[in-house]
Amino acid sequence: MFVRPSWSATSEEESRHQLQARLTTLFKIMFWAFVLLIGAQALLWEVLYKTEPYRPIYQDQIYVIAVAALTLLAVIWRLILIRRELTMRQLYWLEMFFATGCGTVLGSSAVLAYNFTPSQYVCLIYGMLGVFTRAIVVPSSGRWTAIVSSATFAPMAAAALILGVSDVPLSAPAPLYVAGAWSLEAITVLLASIGSRIIYGLRRRVSAAMQIGQYKVERRIEEGGMGQVFLASHVLLRRPTAIKLLRPERVGADNLERFEREVRHMSQLTHPNTVAVFDYGRSAEGIFYYAMEYLGSGINLEALVAMYGKQPAGRVVQILIQVCGALQEAHAKQFLHRDVKPGNIILCERGGMPDVAKVVDFGLAAPFEDHREPGHILLGTPAYIAPEVITGSGADATADLYALGAVAYFLLSGRRVFDGASGEVLGKHVSVAPTLLSEHVAVAPALEAIVMKCLAKKPADRYQSATELAAALRALPAATDWSDDDARCWWLERQRSEAAAIAASAQPTLTITVDLAQR
Repeated sequence: MFVRPSWSATSEEESRHQLQARLTTLFKIMFWAFVLLIGAQALLWEVLYKTEPYRPIYQDQIYVIAVAALTLLAVIWRLILIRRELTMRQLYWLEMFFATGCGTVLGSSAVLAYNFTPSQYVCLIYGMLGVFTRAIVVPSSGRWTAIVSSATFAPMAAAALILGVSDVPLSAPAPLYVAGAWSLEAITVLLASIGSRIIYGLRRRVSAAMQIGQYKVERRIEEGGMGQVFLASHVLLRRPTAIKLLRPERVGADNLERFEREVRHMSQLTHPNTVAVFDYGRSAEGIFYYAMEYLGSGINLEALVAMYGKQPAGRVVQILIQVCGALQEAHAKQFLHRDVKPGNIILCERGGMPDVAKVVDFGLAAPFEDHREPGHILLGTPAYIAPEVITGSGADATADLYALGAVAYFLLSGRRVFDGASGEVLGKHVSVAPTLLSEHVAVAPALEAIVMKCLAKKPADRYQSATELAAALRALPAATDWSDDDARCWWLERQRSEAAAIAASAQPTLTITVDLAQR
């Protein structure tokens, strides 16, 4: 049996994501490789050599097997690996199924094409190429590569034995043919295992040594539309840091200079509810990065609602007040965030204080004047974009407050202001009045009025500054559904749950066995 590695949930998720991506690539490559093989067969047997003695007697049956195998490959590749998130156990079984299936298809094809002796070697060569391709594409230890490769060759070795003991034409005496086939298969397993061990060892060392500027990268935390965020530590200070990488192919090389200029301004933001930016620069590979405060076990508001449902009004009000403080500082420096949404607000515990809100990802931030230029590109998240931004009529601080109102609506009701496809949602922001909060959840009329005022279509009908909005929130009667003690208890329970999850992941569980640390 194989023992699951004792990793934290985050590192295991990173490994799972990488393995699924590599298996997706493998299935894609092998699908098109088999398409070429079947196409070559069709050209030979249906165009050039339509009759015996060359055409295999059971070529029609080979076509049926090949088409069934191609269909299965396509289904797994396009409908499972691309569209679903599989567990590590499922990925391991899928990899083993792929290996055994390929060997079975090639072995049975060699037996069915017994009257055309070159096909026996063509099938063997394709099996060898498949094993080497898998060793190159899929990160794996030498031991696991040996297991998977052996699974590929097991049915092919059986096919060689069947041909050897049968009264069929062979290119060599039966004992020599069988021994030769088995020897080539064994050598392929050995070479693939050695190569896989070397390649994977190099990958691990490169990953371990990855360094951006003065920061040593440890593992990926998350991935967004424009880049990736990694946990890193400063080489000298050893301080945990979050590093965001913005790749030129994601944002466009022309935009990197603008990002660098904006991050330079963002690094001057010092509000305690804004994630602190420590450093920025470009790597030798041309990747723009910035280093920011690492928020540890914080949870973004999108995940908060997904995991715990709609939030108490008292808690929401305190979060909104904190976010207003962060936005007010940015607005005072003539910057809009442009992507205020639940996913960009992290709730965390800092210095023993629970429910500290941090506004993150100013990656789309820009000076006010950038929004007054005609033909500007629409950036942001459709569910949280103000009408004037959509129509291109210019935007100021009230655009961020509109988005914050949509965040409040989501936190209180557990649902977005508008649902639907992106284009439909954008159209609703411009022309459809939002449903009152009270139609979805019991809420104090004064709080509902504040949220709905933020969502006014015309900027002039909204609060004109984050300070004004915060003042309105502070003027609300004290809520009784959420207190400081509630917040402390909530974070204590969350810490216990996380500790239990880590402890559980450290317990050996019987699953498909591969030591992923050596994979």
